[in-house]
Amino acid sequence: MLLEVRGLETFYGRSQVLFGVDLAVGEGEVVTLMGRNGMGKTTTVRSIMGLTPPARGAISFAGQRCHGLPPHRIARLGLGLAPEGREIFPTLSVRENLVATAANHRNVENPWTLERIYALFPRLHERQAQASFSLSGGEQQMLTIGRALMTNPRLLILDEATEGLAPLIREQIWQVIRQLKAAGQAILLIDKNLSHLLDLADRHYVMEKGRVSWSGTSTQLRAELAENQRLISV
Repeated sequence: MLLEVRGLETFYGRSQVLFGVDLAVGEGEVVTLMGRNGMGKTTTVRSIMGLTPPARGAISFAGQRCHGLPPHRIARLGLGLAPEGREIFPTLSVRENLVATAANHRNVENPWTLERIYALFPRLHERQAQASFSLSGGEQQMLTIGRALMTNPRLLILDEATEGLAPLIREQIWQVIRQLKAAGQAILLIDKNLSHLLDLADRHYVMEKGRVSWSGTSTQLRAELAENQRLISV
């Protein structure tokens, strides 16, 4: 497996949020993390990236232990994050945001460039000189994904990639995610659109109260949902 997480336990102060979370993502897989708000999905992502270090458990990436490393070292291993809330550099232009994160630490033969990002998101090309704070929410989300891709990640983590966006923009981003999957990009995806997730993803993890309550393939999830509509509410 490319990413392996075992027994993850994470706290905010004295409050425990994750209770023994296990998950894995293989090369070229699209894997989802699903569940209602407040179930621990974003904390899981933050723990993987070292932003909220776990108290216990083990995380390895491409066979290398990475728990305990600072976030910048984890990113250099090949993990790229498009975080919930976008967190763009608001006073920088679109182009400056993309260039600021550009890196090819693994010497990828066909790395992501401005031209490739602009081809993926033509709207960013149109807005490249514009200050990022003035972009629409959908354009900011495109920029967040483009910025993560400019790090040439081996695993791309998308936290609420289509949350709160207009339907047309949502569909554009789903199309981009399909293109990335077709190109072999491994993706860990948090979202609430079950129909797209079932069609797109290889495997799923459902979280409830800081634990993985169910895991399986899209075929298994469809069968489970047919019998138990309360398995997941997203």
